[in-house]
Amino acid sequence: MFGIPGKAPISMTPRAEAQIARLMAKGGSKGLRIGVRKGGCAGMEYTMDYVDEINPHDEVVEQNGARVMIAPMAQMFLFGTEIDYATDLLESGFKFKNPNVVDACGCGESIKFASQ
Repeated sequence: MFGIPGKAPISMTPRAEAQIARLMAKGGSKGLRIGVRKGGCAGMEYTMDYVDEINPHDEVVEQNGARVMIAPMAQMFLFGTEIDYATDLLESGFKFKNPNVVDACGCGESIKFASQ
């Protein structure tokens, strides 16, 4: 809906693709829906949910067996985002490199956009 025709609104690193594909296979879902909602200390936070049915208004991005749906209300906030999956000694999880974020809290899970 938003962005450049023919260019995916988000991208996934190979690590994120592999993890999403594993989650899809394990859970039997059609993919993960990514969104944003009000909350957290910076005002907004990312959401990720398993999807059993694709909403016709979702933006669908498929890369190497991984499928991500972007909720309609989140599309303008997530355009240009790169999703990665990182594992270190203390934690593992998805990381969002989002050019639309103007501020984030110390935990990295709460974000702020210029249009808030």
